[in-house]
Amino acid sequence: MHLHLGHSPRVLYLITSSHDERRGRPRRALVFRVGDTPTQAIVEFLPKDEVDLANTVRLTNRVIKGCLGLISVEGDIFLALITSATEVGNTRPSGSKAESVAKIHEVSFFSLTSSTWDDLPASPEGSLGPDGVEGPQTRDYAQTSTPPPVFEHPCLPLTKIISSGSFYYALESPWDLSSRLAVRLARGNSSGDVIAFDERFVWNEYIVRSLLDFRDRLDPSERRDLDLCQFIVLTIQGYVGVFTMSLPAPPTNGAPTIATLSLISRLGWKRAGTRFNTRGVDDDGNTANFVETFGQRIQITRPQASQPAFERHFSQLIDEYGAVHAINLLGLKENEQSLTTAYGRHLQIARGTIGDDLSITHFDFHSVVKTGGHDSVIRDLSLDRTNFVQDILSRMTLEQYLLLVHREWFMSNTLWSYHRELWAENGDALSKIYAGTGALNTSFTRSGKRTLAGVLSDATKSVSRAYINNFQDKGKQIAIDMFLGNLSSQRPVTIFDPVHDSVRAALEQRLKPLFILLSSNDDVSLWLRLSEYSTTKQVTIFTGTWNLAGRPPSESLIPWLFPRESLNDPDIFAIGFQEIVPLTAQQIVQTDPEKRKIWEKQIFETLDRRPNKKCNYVLLRSEQLVGTALIILVKSELLSVIRNVEATTRKTGLRGMSGNKGAVGIRLEYHDSSFCFLTSHLAAGHSNIEERNTDYRTIAHGLHFLRGKTILSHDNVIWLGDMNYRIDMENFTVRGLAERNDLDALLAADQLKQVMDEGTAFSGYNEGPILFRPTYRYDLGTDVYDTSEKLRIPAWTDRILYRGTQLNLSAYSRAELRGSDHKPVFGLFRAEVRIIDSVKKLALSRLLFNSIASTLPGEQSGEQLNEKLAALVFPSDITERMDLALSGTWSSDEFAWWNGPDCPGGVLPIHEFYRIPTRRKRNPFDSPDDSPLSSSPTSSDEELYTDALSLPTPMAPTQAQRKPPPPPPPPPRSTKPTTTSTVTSS
Repeated sequence: MHLHLGHSPRVLYLITSSHDERRGRPRRALVFRVGDTPTQAIVEFLPKDEVDLANTVRLTNRVIKGCLGLISVEGDIFLALITSATEVGNTRPSGSKAESVAKIHEVSFFSLTSSTWDDLPASPEGSLGPDGVEGPQTRDYAQTSTPPPVFEHPCLPLTKIISSGSFYYALESPWDLSSRLAVRLARGNSSGDVIAFDERFVWNEYIVRSLLDFRDRLDPSERRDLDLCQFIVLTIQGYVGVFTMSLPAPPTNGAPTIATLSLISRLGWKRAGTRFNTRGVDDDGNTANFVETFGQRIQITRPQASQPAFERHFSQLIDEYGAVHAINLLGLKENEQSLTTAYGRHLQIARGTIGDDLSITHFDFHSVVKTGGHDSVIRDLSLDRTNFVQDILSRMTLEQYLLLVHREWFMSNTLWSYHRELWAENGDALSKIYAGTGALNTSFTRSGKRTLAGVLSDATKSVSRAYINNFQDKGKQIAIDMFLGNLSSQRPVTIFDPVHDSVRAALEQRLKPLFILLSSNDDVSLWLRLSEYSTTKQVTIFTGTWNLAGRPPSESLIPWLFPRESLNDPDIFAIGFQEIVPLTAQQIVQTDPEKRKIWEKQIFETLDRRPNKKCNYVLLRSEQLVGTALIILVKSELLSVIRNVEATTRKTGLRGMSGNKGAVGIRLEYHDSSFCFLTSHLAAGHSNIEERNTDYRTIAHGLHFLRGKTILSHDNVIWLGDMNYRIDMENFTVRGLAERNDLDALLAADQLKQVMDEGTAFSGYNEGPILFRPTYRYDLGTDVYDTSEKLRIPAWTDRILYRGTQLNLSAYSRAELRGSDHKPVFGLFRAEVRIIDSVKKLALSRLLFNSIASTLPGEQSGEQLNEKLAALVFPSDITERMDLALSGTWSSDEFAWWNGPDCPGGVLPIHEFYRIPTRRKRNPFDSPDDSPLSSSPTSSDEELYTDALSLPTPMAPTQAQRKPPPPPPPPPRSTKPTTTSTVTSS
């Protein structure tokens, strides 16, 4: 196929070539142009004869092998096309149809929006070709000494990744390369014209999704033509190897048998990345470096909180593959032994839930090789730490098969030589993807011997890995995340479709916090939260910050961690420390984590000794940057609903080079709400306001989590720490006002309040009312402000700020501890987390889609469609109808599940809405309508108590105004359309 460019407006035409048509492919064209928004494209599938190519030009002389999808980069939409690929071979000649595979050597990205990049190749060295595939594996993804060109193609990092020689796709689309053979055989031809694939291994799923959706909307005949043209390509990353050989046959006609040996390894993309940037297992059970034919590694980064993720991972494996036997190849070194212990403990607990389908064998590979050599591993029938063992297990399996069907091939040197070479190539390919170099020990896999050349080769690879992992992998990780759509700033490219776009807009409208349904008399307003497909849950969060001045624990933490005896135990503890170690040059160069562990132990002892203990807590995550540390603890029963926990740091000392000042961040997802907790230590010095503001900006713009997530990517942010902002008054005046508790005068001169009001720092953040004395600086062990020679001016250096509409601060104060020259500060929050019911969301999406699809041609104006969608309400028998929807029998030519006698056309009149019985239980803490408490804006006991203190006494009780009664029952329903109600959304 070829790529043509049309102008005015800019249009890209992907058309079949005469060579394609001679091979039986339809004469077709896939047409692309930009839509109305920066991430919208318009795609048409047309007969080739309907496309006028007279006014177009060939945009590239390369033959196009297929389209990988559409991606938005830096405001432009790019079409990703394969421009160089070679056939690997037919992986299963015995099949009814050829199952051939091609390896990708080069891809190109062509802009739909701009001609700027037409003459600028996305490949750094032009055409790679089949002989140049090794280059991108070791090219630098970060800055090098070579000056970059003036203009660099924005998709250059993506080109390097996909053109690395590790991506493959199926030639002739009817067969699925992403699924293993057993699944394909079981599936048979049942999928019909539906593209079946295992999305875990389709690496271009993010950029090709819109094209797959476009395909699904075509007529069946057009879908078949689109598939025959092979415009859309699904690609895997990993290794595909095919060797064909002649083997002796039984003495019949004397002709040899042609045998094919194939190996396919598929690398999963759910937790993809480089060796030092993506490790371990995430909270959904996805492991780094997951390969179907290779192996998995699990790194226990949260010893007490990773059990749910561990069990999810193995449950998924058992569901997919059956019984699982794990083999531990770690040795007895200190770090490996601790990981072995944690892994074994997790597995033992998991077996209590999963049963005997999960088992383990421990084998110290290095110890066996050291005492008996590599041959002893084969004698013991055990595993190598990398690809070495795969050759052994594969040979064992193949030997069993040959003994049953072709005993004469059992001793064939040709077969086993190709077998060893296939696994050695597989190991090298997978190792290059993850570690940057070929696998270790492949010289033994290829030859069966350990040679001096092999030892030197392994040493060279180890040195190369150290360089690549430390200096190149960060840029490569960003490119991988961009390709997979993991960057928080990315938006998928959508293809224009009026019906689906209306459904999407309606869903977004229903995601707004509130919208109103009004009756025709405008006398009733009903405010709905996201009750249609989500619920909310109240959680409590304790946040605390304390500058320790390098001191160890010396007193009980109960007054700080549990300041209100009447309150329930918090669901989450977020505790920030500053100067947890003395800020010496030695600590800055090499931080000591032992002090943090001492304080973690002290916190747990406090939790265990607290009065009226009702629950247990576990350490979810802790992180440290020199003296700044953040510790997150959660109730043990909440581990299953908290996911995607990440930690990161940002230095601000010495212009970002030193960690004596800076910030630590930990983010998490509680159900479907995201939280970001930060603790920071900003620049000191009474007059260094601008330095502190600069530190804030460095952290706000430079602190990033994985996949491009920033602080503002989260629903809720709580920022606590030693902000170091001071009070602009004379020392004597500040001390006198503090002693008299004249806090308002002090707050008027507070530097942090001033910069927040000016918007120069912490813009958009809130702080509770400060009703406590300045927390800095005291003589150690006393409640007396600094009496040393420096006589530091008291200040509120220790603060807790927050942003997020679902956060409600119920208490903000300090604790009277004396173990440091600062007083610890705490804040108690109530937060509302959202729980989305994906089943109901899917049902609502289908309800909206079918309602629009049923709209008559004369009703398809934008306003009428919006009115119809706003009027749409779940029918009373929604549960039964959802079951029909999800079972695939939700509608037919004669019946539509969303269209019933109680809501014709999918619209329910307002007066009928009041008759729908609610399925949710009434909040037991809601006051009755005639209660004086019903007029209170919140049920928070802290706020009620605070409000009560601020009221004048004595106070005569007053009766709150009752809510208006509901409207009278409506008249009986008529068969005529109702005109007495209107629906408005806002």
